[in-house]
Amino acid sequence: MAAISLGLDFGTESVRAILVDTTGRQRGIGSCQFAHGQLTDTLPGSQVPLPTGYALQHPDDWLDAAAIATQSALHAAGSDGDDVVGIGVDFTSCTMLPTDREGTPLCQLPQFRDNPLAWPKLWKHHGAVAQTDRLNAVARQRDESFLQRYGGTIGLEWLLPKILETIESAPEVAASADVWLEAGDWFVWQLVGGPAEQLTRSTCQAGYKGLWSASEGYPSDAFLRAVDPRLAEAVAHRLPGILRAPGEAAGNLTEPLARRLGLRGGTPVSTAIIDAHAAVPGVGEAAAGTLVMVLGTSSCHMLNAIEPRTVNGVAGMVEGGILPGLVGYETGQAAVGDAFAWLRRLLGLESFDTLANEAMKLPPGADGVRCLDWMNGCRTPLMDATVRGQFTGLSLQHGPAHLYLALMEASAFGLRWIVELLREGDVPVERFVATGGLPHHNRHIVEVYADVLNAEIEVHPSQHGPATGAAVLGMLAAGSQASGFQSIAEAATAMAGVAPEQRDIVRPRSGRAQAYQTLYADYRRWADVVQTW
Repeated sequence: MAAISLGLDFGTESVRAILVDTTGRQRGIGSCQFAHGQLTDTLPGSQVPLPTGYALQHPDDWLDAAAIATQSALHAAGSDGDDVVGIGVDFTSCTMLPTDREGTPLCQLPQFRDNPLAWPKLWKHHGAVAQTDRLNAVARQRDESFLQRYGGTIGLEWLLPKILETIESAPEVAASADVWLEAGDWFVWQLVGGPAEQLTRSTCQAGYKGLWSASEGYPSDAFLRAVDPRLAEAVAHRLPGILRAPGEAAGNLTEPLARRLGLRGGTPVSTAIIDAHAAVPGVGEAAAGTLVMVLGTSSCHMLNAIEPRTVNGVAGMVEGGILPGLVGYETGQAAVGDAFAWLRRLLGLESFDTLANEAMKLPPGADGVRCLDWMNGCRTPLMDATVRGQFTGLSLQHGPAHLYLALMEASAFGLRWIVELLREGDVPVERFVATGGLPHHNRHIVEVYADVLNAEIEVHPSQHGPATGAAVLGMLAAGSQASGFQSIAEAATAMAGVAPEQRDIVRPRSGRAQAYQTLYADYRRWADVVQTW
């Protein structure tokens, strides 16, 4: 009987649980929406209003929804949970929170329930603009070496800006925070228990969002003190734990959590991984040169390479950050599915089904309508959350289909910019694989991407790449005796690989691809102008 692993995939609105065996067979799947969703307007219960740019979550949602989703997957698989040999976890990042020494989120303490900065900050929380600017200014002034790993810019959505925001805006919360950590690490801590000093911190999350590296650790005390001595103290004393790579066992499932999830106590639990990064093993990719495009609310484009290269504008370059033995590059676009959903609501549509066919009959360039896809800022290459999206070239003859095609084209142009940035930095990009919900729900976007890139794009058959990748890591955490796998490459190929004759390939259309050469150059010129406004 093939061993089974559980992958838990935490997104922005819900969690998905998937059971996959060593042959790659999906045995069961379940999902559950978070009861509180995203907290962007008010805090639950007290109805305390939240400032613009805030995006918080309720920590109870993560455990409650994971239990429901896991039990649903077990029911679908006809499993009593005893045949699950390992658990993997992927999580949005940087989603982070402050806790006390026992791991209790500070927002659950009576004195802090009405303080927004005691609550977990979702990855898209944009409250730390001033703090991010100061961190970048000091880092550049001091010519800090870690900047080379992040394209020269510390991101607004990362760990240290969010900690500093609380230190400066809610010092009473910061003073009570014994532990600052990523939500993925917190969730694994809840599964395996143990003291704060022994909690597992993911090298993936720390490397891409916490400015940590295996060779240098976190940024120096001198740099942090130059920013704010309280930040230096927090990094030195309030980030306890042991750094482990995804796929390494963080511990074993405690009996109370086993009963809650419907699993066997003592089941090995993998170190957490960032959700987008999990998609790389989740689509069976274990070699260098393949850009894995995780297309969802936002998009993350993950690439492994042999050699480290300094590339301006890349969101992160971490040795072993995605797969061991390779250098993992992370790039991304801050609004993709979110931008399409915004346009759909703006147009008063239930779906794009009818409009999509109309849009694809238009010529490249949408009859003169142009768009910048910066509705939630620009992640790569600008690393600037303050820039805004735009439409131009509109006239009375244009309709919804023109807007829709222009937005798809802008998203594709943004992706091409990322690919050119990597190649110009001597980082090979040889293949493209798309995963996530968007390629399956909106094939037209993949067609436009292929035309603009003038390259073939493989659409992986699974709609659950990150969840499957988490299951692969859970299988690794179980050990070779339980799984039979000796490496992550072996496990990824067996559990998520696709035979060449079964691959779904979207090919560029030569006429449209040629037209997009000029239109892409126009996009780049317009982007340069808008940045100076």
